[in-house]
Amino acid sequence: MNLTFPWPPSALNPNTRHAHWSTLARAKKRYRAACALQARAQGAHRIHASRLAVSLLFVPPDRRPRDLDNCISSMKAGLDGLADVIGVDDSNWQLLAELDRFGTIGGLVRVEVRPCLP
Repeated sequence: MNLTFPWPPSALNPNTRHAHWSTLARAKKRYRAACALQARAQGAHRIHASRLAVSLLFVPPDRRPRDLDNCISSMKAGLDGLADVIGVDDSNWQLLAELDRFGTIGGLVRVEVRPCLP
């Protein structure tokens, strides 16, 4: 299953400072719901597998340098939204992440989900 999610909002970057904890909580809730909605719209459904291999390709919205670990952290709420839709807890995922470093501009995250081989 191949899905495309919107780029995580800057409020979810771990380096962002928030005036109040509720600001971050609202941003997480909105992004989780948006990714769940996108997954359903793109045909995602419940998967009957105990383990999944999930690949992420981050395509930044501009050419500024980014840290892959911050991208993954920013995507946590979105991955939780995906987990809600497919019904497999993200603790049972084998995660592979890559940052598009070829200068492509897109502002999106490409997600590939497949059953994990034993």
